[in-house]
Amino acid sequence: MEWVDDGVVIGLRLHGETGVVVELLTRRHGRHSGFVHGGRSRRQRPVLQPGNDVRASWKARQEDQLGTLVVEGLELRAARIMESALALHGTNLICALARLLPEREPQPVLHAVVTALLDSFAERDASGERDSTPAALARFELALLGELGFGLDLARCALTGTAEDLAFVSPKTGRAVSRVAGMPYRDRILPLPGFMLAEALIPATPADLAAGFRLTGHFLTRNVFAPRGLVVPDCRRAYLRALQLPPA
Repeated sequence: MEWVDDGVVIGLRLHGETGVVVELLTRRHGRHSGFVHGGRSRRQRPVLQPGNDVRASWKARQEDQLGTLVVEGLELRAARIMESALALHGTNLICALARLLPEREPQPVLHAVVTALLDSFAERDASGERDSTPAALARFELALLGELGFGLDLARCALTGTAEDLAFVSPKTGRAVSRVAGMPYRDRILPLPGFMLAEALIPATPADLAAGFRLTGHFLTRNVFAPRGLVVPDCRRAYLRALQLPPA
């Protein structure tokens, strides 16, 4: 069994004296790991950094084996990302979330989203609170929930059936609620900021961002992290602190 695919490095662990096991999010083969001989060498270390794009050649005798990887650097953005604490925390968060995906299932859409987010982190300046990257990352968390089978139903109001002026989400059902129908219950339901619904990315205020990350954080914690015996990764809290947003 063998394949060649482009992927993003999302994790690695030491294996043996000189090798590493690298975890990738690839375009056609999804989240996939493999052993890289000499992965701790001076030549390979700069390539095998989380956030970098690589071309990977994977080979194994059987499909269910770990297999070996030969990697070639494509976009080595990790060094630029490390120049900004905000970008570094965001990259660590993206990689942590990507590692929640099921193994070896194609993820062409999420791979493209992750690549675009990482490019944005690498290109923007260290003050980038005002750019669109945080809003895109909140929407990535929303998309990830859907990919994991816990997508929110944001098409219509759960109480009235209208698709207009959706402003809240039920924390129990994950269904949207319109502004008029939800106002009597606003202290018990979650705000739904407009940028989470827009087809194209629109500007988001700090209050919008806080609401968006609170929304996704609630369902990630309840449906993904807690059932797996995991806690919310520290990098998510660090990213929100760097954005000067409250924990979500």
